[in-house]
Amino acid sequence: MVRVRDDSFYAAVGGHETFVRLVDEFYRGVATDPVLRPMYPEEDLGPAAERLTLFLEQYWGGPTTYSERRGHPRLRMRHAPYKVNPDARDRWMLHMRTALDSLALAPLHHAELWDYLERAAHSMLNTFDD
Repeated sequence: MVRVRDDSFYAAVGGHETFVRLVDEFYRGVATDPVLRPMYPEEDLGPAAERLTLFLEQYWGGPTTYSERRGHPRLRMRHAPYKVNPDARDRWMLHMRTALDSLALAPLHHAELWDYLERAAHSMLNTFDD
């Protein structure tokens, strides 16, 4: 059994269920997005949702399952094959903001999580070409 620190951000926002809700809502938007959906080669977005959930849980102090299964996150490397331009970034941020807003977190938690997600989205840019 994995022990999670009671004082972690992960625990403070509701743990696994909160991150599942965030990611599920995010992928509802991605599923119909004409720019982002083609970046996911799998017909089923479930495996991508599981990877993102595990990554976010680990980053915020939850279980380390992501690294145990996949090794170091290497986010930029894993996204390098895809054209992540400002339009793709902005669409990602739109769907993630909608998902985050749906959680109704405490304002401080909402702001902290959004700050990270926004910085992460900007760091994934790898082209300015259309």
